[in-house]
Amino acid sequence: MRADHGAARAPSAARGRALVALAAFFWGTSAALARFVFHTRQVPPLTVVELRLLFSIAILAAYLGWRQPAKLRVAARDLPYFMGLGLFGVAAIQGSYYYAISTLGVGLAILLQYLAPALIVLYDLARGAKVHPRLLAAVAGAAIGAGLVVGNIHPGSIHARPIDWIVGFGSALVFAFYIVASKRGLARYPPQTVLLYTFAIAGVFWAIVTPPWRIIQAGYDAPLWGMFALLGVFSTLVPFSLFYSGLRFMPPSEVGIIATLEPVVAVMASALFLGEGLTTLQWLGAAFVLTSAALASGPADESLPTRS
Repeated sequence: MRADHGAARAPSAARGRALVALAAFFWGTSAALARFVFHTRQVPPLTVVELRLLFSIAILAAYLGWRQPAKLRVAARDLPYFMGLGLFGVAAIQGSYYYAISTLGVGLAILLQYLAPALIVLYDLARGAKVHPRLLAAVAGAAIGAGLVVGNIHPGSIHARPIDWIVGFGSALVFAFYIVASKRGLARYPPQTVLLYTFAIAGVFWAIVTPPWRIIQAGYDAPLWGMFALLGVFSTLVPFSLFYSGLRFMPPSEVGIIATLEPVVAVMASALFLGEGLTTLQWLGAAFVLTSAALASGPADESLPTRS
């Protein structure tokens, strides 16, 4: 009976891995466009965060209202869950990550955030779950690989204030929380429902931080608004939908490890589209991450944590 169940689960797990890897591909490739908007067009990062959320909310809400209105309904008792995941998951991830970029540099900010898989594994161990040694090796390999890929650590990071380091490590904590907490919500609701409500809550939060009329007063031109729309679709709505669809079939620890493909894709996209060459260490780091993703994607019956 168990063997049959494991065999039936394997195709779903393989599909989940492919979906998460595809989400990492969209996140990584869209990073080149985000960097262009940040640096070339001089748009504040938090403005981009707010606008890409608002575009995503508008598209997703319109689609669900038109084609799948049943997915707009949630139980009143679950509203605190959506509020917590929207504020301490979606909004906190973006805020802490971009703050870390501004104070610690891009490389160190990415490296700290992708400590999240290790935190998820530690959480599994703390609650008495069995963790396969292969998964522990995958976590270590992913951390080493991410460090080599984003090895351009800013020298000024050494002299950063304690609060900057706290927020940097906090980005890993909230990313880990987001993955684990999202898994619980996906057991009750479709991915589109969880995305819409958490995006909406995060979008309202960032709209309070940067009121929409201030963004309008900035006078952005039509091509730039087109870039905002592209980021809303291809760096937010599409990859998060893929990520959630994959998370439904996989344990959070494995999802976190496969998501470390994002910085690899981002660096390679920068090399392809922005002419930034890769060093030997970056190629080695990419190999570490790819190997770690393969290790994490072992047989479902071994990688899924179970109570001892």
